Amino acid sequence: MTEPKSHATAARPNAAARYLFMLLIGLVVGVVGTVMTLNAIESGKSWRDRYPLATMHLLQAHSAQLAAKVKGNRCTVSDSLPHLQALRTLANDLEPAFPGLADDARFSEHSASMRASLDGALANPPGDCESLGEVTSKVGESCRSCHQGFRT
Repeated sequence: MTEPKSHATAARPNAAARYLFMLLIGLVVGVVGTVMTLNAIESGKSWRDRYPLATMHLLQAHSAQLAAKVKGNRCTVSDSLPHLQALRTLANDLEPAFPGLADDARFSEHSASMRASLDGALANPPGDCESLGEVTSKVGESCRSCHQGFRT
């Protein structure tokens, strides 16, 4: 006895499924291409391109750590002095980080104000949270006033 042959054929995908598959392939290729392009652009940047943003990030990080010290009631000189020193060192980098603004009198005034606040704090380091809060407030005001005038 012979068995009848099966005439079952594989169901062909319809056109909509093929279009959806091609769309998904296109999206994946597009995302990969975009990521590769952005990485190529980023790798072409030099330290001069990264300098302004890095300076701002470091200033923000040290300011945030000082604010956390005040909030956490850890305001001894040994807690705050390293951050104040780092902020003062970074304040020296403001003009080199923004060479296009270095000749602007307003920018120089804001930078000098920040350095003066930090010089005062380093000459007489704050030993309690109230005085550290005042210092961080002065430094923050220097940052805000400069950003209001120059940030786009």
